[in-house]
Formats: sequence, C-alpha cells, structure tokens
Amino acid sequence: MSHPFDAPTIIRTKRDGGALSDAAIDWVIDAYTHGRVADAQMSALLMAIFIRGMTRSEITRWTAAMVASGERMDFTDLRRDGKPLALVDKHSTGGVGDKITIPLVPVVMACGGAVPQAAGRGLGHTGGTLDKLESIPGFTPELPKAQIRQQLCDIGAAIFAAGELAPADRKIYALRDVTGTTESLPLIASSVMSKKIAEGTASLVLDCKVGSGAFLDTEEECRELAHTLADLGTEAGLVTRVLLTDMSTPLGRTVGNAIEVAESLEVLAGGGPSDVVELTLALAAEMLDAAGIDGVDPAQTMRDGTAMDRFRKLVAAQGGDLGALSPDTLPIGAYTETVTAPRGGTMENIDAMAVGLAVWRLGAGRSVPGERVQSGAGLRIHRRPGEPVAPGEPLFTLYTETPERFEAAMAELDGGWRVGDHAPPVRPLIIDRITNGG
Repeated sequence: MSHPFDAPTIIRTKRDGGALSDAAIDWVIDAYTHGRVADAQMSALLMAIFIRGMTRSEITRWTAAMVASGERMDFTDLRRDGKPLALVDKHSTGGVGDKITIPLVPVVMACGGAVPQAAGRGLGHTGGTLDKLESIPGFTPELPKAQIRQQLCDIGAAIFAAGELAPADRKIYALRDVTGTTESLPLIASSVMSKKIAEGTASLVLDCKVGSGAFLDTEEECRELAHTLADLGTEAGLVTRVLLTDMSTPLGRTVGNAIEVAESLEVLAGGGPSDVVELTLALAAEMLDAAGIDGVDPAQTMRDGTAMDRFRKLVAAQGGDLGALSPDTLPIGAYTETVTAPRGGTMENIDAMAVGLAVWRLGAGRSVPGERVQSGAGLRIHRRPGEPVAPGEPLFTLYTETPERFEAAMAELDGGWRVGDHAPPVRPLIIDRITNGG
C-alpha cells in the first residue's frame, strides 16, 4: 500500500513554516520508529521544528503518535490491601544537580503512594536519573512488566527504563541529544508527556525548571512549557500539577552521578542541603495531593527512617548492592582537581549551566548516543551563593576517571562563578504553581 507522504516533503513543509497534518505526523513518527525514515531525515525535521515551532494541536498529535508507537501500560487493576493503588509520578524538565527523584520516590512510597517511574538517561548537559542510579553497583532499570507490577504492589515503586514505552521518543530523544535540538519547547513537551502517558500513572506532578541551567532560557518560555505540559496531561486524563522552580544555581552541593546518589542518601537520612530537602518535600506534597492521599507528613518519613527503608527496598528489588549504599562506598572518581578562592568575601553566584557543562566534560554525560557515562565523574560545591569565603579555601572539587578531561572542564567552569563583597539576593526556589484547573 502506498502512502501519500514522504520525508522530504514533510521536512520542507515544516522548514517553510507550515503546520503538519495529523496524518503526516502519524506517518512520520511510525515510519521513523520502524526505520523507513533515516536518522538524517529526522534530524532535519527536528531542526525545522526547533526553528519553526509547532502549534498546540501539532504538539498534541505528535505526543499521541509517540504514545501509539508502543504500548500503554495499565495498572488500574492492581490492588494493595484490597484498594486500588494511588498511582502518581513526577518528572523534572532537567536541571543541574537535580537528584530529586532519588529521595522523592521513597518519601512518596513511605506515605502510601505507588510510583511507576519511567526514567531517562542523560540529555544535553544534565545526567539522567538512570545514569545516577546505575552508579549503584548491580542496580538495573531494565525491568520486565511483571516485575514492575509486582514492585508497585509490594513496595510501592519501580524506576525503570522506558523500554517499549513510546519507542519513537527513545529514538528521537537520543537524536536530539546530539543534534543541538534538546531545547525545543514542542519536543520537550511531547517527549516528557509521551512517556508519562504511556507508563500508566493516574496523576502527575511536573517540575518545570527556570534559569540558566534549564533547557529553556526565559521564564516566559518555561511558563509556556508548563501550561503545555499541564494541557497535554489533562487531555490524556491525568490529574496534572506543575511547579515552576529555580534552576539558576545548581541544586544541592553535588553534580554528577554517584556523587548525587551520595547526597540523596544524606537527604533520606534527615540531613542534606536545604534546597534539595525543600524541593523534595514540596513535590511530595503535590504528588500526595494529586493522588488523593492526605493525613501524612512527608518530612516525618525522613526523620523516622521509613523513606530510607523504602529506598533500600527499591534498590534491593532492582538488583542493587545495599552494601555500596553509603557515601563512602559509592564509586567517586579517582582523580581530583580543586578550584580555590582567589580572595576572601562572599560567594556571589554560581552559574548552573557552567557547572553542568563542566561535569559533562568530566565524563558524566554523553556526546554520542549510547556512550557509557562515568559513574564517578562529578563536582562538589564547597561554597554556595551567599556563603562566606576565605582566601585560598576550596570552592569546587572536580572528580573524574580520566584526568585529561580536567582542562576542558576547568575551561567550562571558568567565569561561571564569582567571589565578591555582597551576598546575592535570595531567590525563591519555587516560583509558581500551575494546575490548569486540574
């Protein structure tokens, strides 16, 4: 059977600023998924979308076509203690030092939620949740469906690679990562929501990042993305909430893979950086509200150890070595370089993008699809904005397994921070909350 579509015509339509028909979108997504459209052609189309944008109806159809490229999971039949599971998930649009999923999922588990978390690997300058968790020896996100269902019933979560969910997105996501098209609002929105709609959650909380370390540059663009995400979720029947949060400065004091897991363990043990704790608890409150769970205090689960207990159960269920679950035994890079203060004063600012790119240069991210990331690559921030600095004291420690990477990493970091005489104005971590009536 012949089709009235071909890739060059679709590319030209978008290149010239036209809108793609529903049928054209359905065809190109299906053809690319099954290898009838080449990577070079999809790369050209993604760049045309990046430059020309998409209408809201195009984004809706593109998302639906990506969901339809694979299976849609359904957990509505699952029960715990005779009651349907309170299915809820969270997704962040990506930030520097954004390890929030790691402490957040166990907190929500401990409060009675069930979290089917289809997670991703690194995109652009940020490490993905799976890259971080895979730095725990033995941990695997490659879970069969039966195991995902069992874990949701038994312990309340599974963090898994999207696998057969939205396979079109998996291919396009890898292509965006290496073709300079990660920062496109339509492509971000459809990528996030295709996986989340397909994974079978009933409610969803989105953490939309604003600032230099976010994928979109301006608050106006981030607000547009937040509303687009909320609309796509609501149209798909999910209870959807969105928080706009600050990503001008890295979250916490660590950026990388294993080093972020170590910091997450501190948070689960009732300590850790205040901003990581604040955002974890804010998102937990939204997730519990969206799932209809009330009368529980997420902060209590960190104080009494139940969240840490759930995290250990999750790691053990997915093959992770519980003996490696301490800040001292996780694999941190063998080679280090330290940046020291040229003068005394106050740390005025740390640019999230500069730090993200430095850590990417150290080996924590990818420059080609499928590249292996270094579990031990990362960076520790010793002085955060507003903290006092003494001359010559360490400001940053960089870690890698390949010391020849330090020069490029230092060049990215150079100019991305400043010690001055005045503390910077305090910025709210949570900027806004968007529900679109959901």
